[in-house]
Amino acid sequence: MSPVLRESEALSSHETPAPWLALIGLGEDGAVGLCREALAALNEAEIVFGGERHIALVGSVPGELRPWPQPFRNALPQILKERGRKVCVLATSDPFHYGIGNSISRAIPPEEMRIIPQLSSFSMACTRMRWPQEECALVSLHGRTLYRIVPHLQPEARILALSWDETTPRAVAELLTARGMGASRITVMESLGGPQERIRECRADAFALDDIVPLNLIAVEVAATHDSRILPLAPGLDEEWFAHDGQITKSEIRAITISALAPRGGELLWDVGAGSGSVAVEWCQRHLRNRAIAFEAKPERAERIRRNKLELGGLSVEVVGEAPAGFVGREAPDAVFIGGGLTEEGLFDAAWAALKPGGRLVANVVTIEGEAKLAALHAEHGGSLRRISIDRLAPVGGKHGWRPAMPVTQWRVEKP
Repeated sequence: MSPVLRESEALSSHETPAPWLALIGLGEDGAVGLCREALAALNEAEIVFGGERHIALVGSVPGELRPWPQPFRNALPQILKERGRKVCVLATSDPFHYGIGNSISRAIPPEEMRIIPQLSSFSMACTRMRWPQEECALVSLHGRTLYRIVPHLQPEARILALSWDETTPRAVAELLTARGMGASRITVMESLGGPQERIRECRADAFALDDIVPLNLIAVEVAATHDSRILPLAPGLDEEWFAHDGQITKSEIRAITISALAPRGGELLWDVGAGSGSVAVEWCQRHLRNRAIAFEAKPERAERIRRNKLELGGLSVEVVGEAPAGFVGREAPDAVFIGGGLTEEGLFDAAWAALKPGGRLVANVVTIEGEAKLAALHAEHGGSLRRISIDRLAPVGGKHGWRPAMPVTQWRVEKP
């Protein structure tokens, strides 16, 4: 027998077993809209998992129908218990677009699954609106704060937003109107792709649509004026964007600080002595996957941070109490900003120890004692030091002059 034949036989004897799980995207037209492959998988399944809506859409099937458990986090263990049997999981349209596909694929190897998607709600909405999908902002408000739409509210933007329920379209209209964008057009698309599909539109400031079904998607054409409250895209937001008590890194210094921290996508920042949380908030605004932990001991300031991170985009900022005690057990950061408390015994050492190798640390101080601490740390660890001075025009009697703010000394260092 030739070596080629022996190798072929070896391969055939270790063939990958057929997938035991089929993940099927389901449209509002139910089983009627499924392709031949999806129908075959559904009819062959011994167990069919899905939401109550999914189960109602497919109707009677040969296998056992199992609605999702409550709470939903128990669903994956129940699916995994059936490994080896023929299992079908029903999802909404494209399971990998704000769907269950991501969590299932992290637990089940690719070779054990078949994925049979359908058009996503976003794709269908673009065809109804005649909008190029690549030019639209896509956001889910399902199970998420309404304020996630705020960063996308830019002049002439086209936004597609999955609703949480029937109340979401009106809430979006009220938000737009409150921010001076009441002339924006809102299109509410209900039960897309199904026999009960309905599409209606109106101005945000004249929203009067009623009897909206919970399963809906919103298309927004933003109409803004010079008076609209549009979130700027550059770092260094004016202080008026934040709730604060004066304990805030001023806008010009903050822009320089964010530049020094050099955020990259998916990174975690520790904002120590966070005050209003302005640095943590702007860090997270740089990329949708960025996260921050804000360490702030004073409860009233911690509450302001929660308000700021919500109203400026529903950002991933976790608020923790006192530092360095709060460092224990936290995920190691890619970058650390120390805006307050640098002279506290042990604070820098604990932050430096927690920082990932190659991570960046930036510290700002305004006192002589703080500068002395920075000088000692610079001598020990290297890095760069700079002093930043900002003068602002202010009235001087009946005239005007430059009023200097307290200079800020900034140290930036990378951990070897």
